[in-house]
Amino acid sequence: MQRIKQVCVGALALLLGACSSLPRHQAVPTHLTQAASIPGLEGVRYHVGLDDKSLQAEGLASFKREQQWLMTQGVKALPPVNFLAISGGGDDGAFTAGLLNGWSQAGDRPEFKLVTGVSTGALIAPFAFLGSAYDDTLKNLYTNVEPKDILAPRSLWAAVTSDAMADNSPLYAQLKKTVNAEMMTAIAAEYAKGRLLFVATADLDARQSVLWNMSKIAAAGTPQSLELFRSIMLASAAIPGAFPPVMIDVEADGKNYQEMHVDGGTMSQVFVYPPSLQVAKLSQANQVQRERNLYVIRNARLDAQWAQVERRTMDIAARAVSSLIQTQGVGDLYRIYLTAQRDGFNFKLAFIPPEFNAEHREDFDQTYMRALYQLGHQRAQQGYPWALTPPGY
Repeated sequence: MQRIKQVCVGALALLLGACSSLPRHQAVPTHLTQAASIPGLEGVRYHVGLDDKSLQAEGLASFKREQQWLMTQGVKALPPVNFLAISGGGDDGAFTAGLLNGWSQAGDRPEFKLVTGVSTGALIAPFAFLGSAYDDTLKNLYTNVEPKDILAPRSLWAAVTSDAMADNSPLYAQLKKTVNAEMMTAIAAEYAKGRLLFVATADLDARQSVLWNMSKIAAAGTPQSLELFRSIMLASAAIPGAFPPVMIDVEADGKNYQEMHVDGGTMSQVFVYPPSLQVAKLSQANQVQRERNLYVIRNARLDAQWAQVERRTMDIAARAVSSLIQTQGVGDLYRIYLTAQRDGFNFKLAFIPPEFNAEHREDFDQTYMRALYQLGHQRAQQGYPWALTPPGY
């Protein structure tokens, strides 16, 4: 998907400037951004920087549910808590799939209080949240899929006159197979124990990062819960220009509107929670003391990869976008690390090592993904060497 991102920026600039747009319902006016909600599923998402109080309240409520669950199990002292953040990275998500499955086989993979995902990380997050019971499904998704299972290329004319270079209905078909009512029931049961699953999308109209409480959506159990759950996963991986955006119907001030949601990676490559949440202060105010571990998996190499750039518009644009994605991802890691230090988390980072140089012939190349899956699997099986700081810190 990284290559798709790079190619699309230049193509869109050249081809779409003079084209008319597809029809859509009215976007939410800026003064109603916070008020907009999903009919029948209110309170299942948070606009970063705007809804921090609601997010804080959900965090406290989850802690109370966890306490109640632990009491039913006869556990009095608070056990260590583990968070997992999974980044974007397209087919490099095979690294996380292998790491998680190898971690399961090593026998020391923890249960995570919070799992977050962006883009390909959003596709992995529900399976990571539910644990080793879904390892086979996760392996299949990142070792046996082909490009035709993810996207259907459009003609040049269709790409220019529509909303994306390719159709992602094949990916949605994959989601319909794997994200089902049984999974929703399982996630809802974990939510009742105080666990949380968050996925990020980008609201293009508001230019806002939106965190979706997928565990709460599953727990709602309404007829539209499953459909919304799948749509959010699709939206989080909808690279702008490459894949169509996901249009989500909302209501605000008694009127109907429509939001345009795309790849959460346009806002951040990986996230845990907004730094403004002040978890350490919140814990102190509520007299909560426990060990906290934060695991971050970056589905990318973090070293600078040299390449000779040809003097062509598309090549230059692609290289520039690739550089932006690279540096944004490193910046996200620094922000997360400093927040973790402030809030008393043990920071642990995994990323694709520089020595991995398998040939990447095309996006979703099975040979490439299988090699990357095997790398993550082998390292985790042997006891993953987690980095304790971001590179260069």
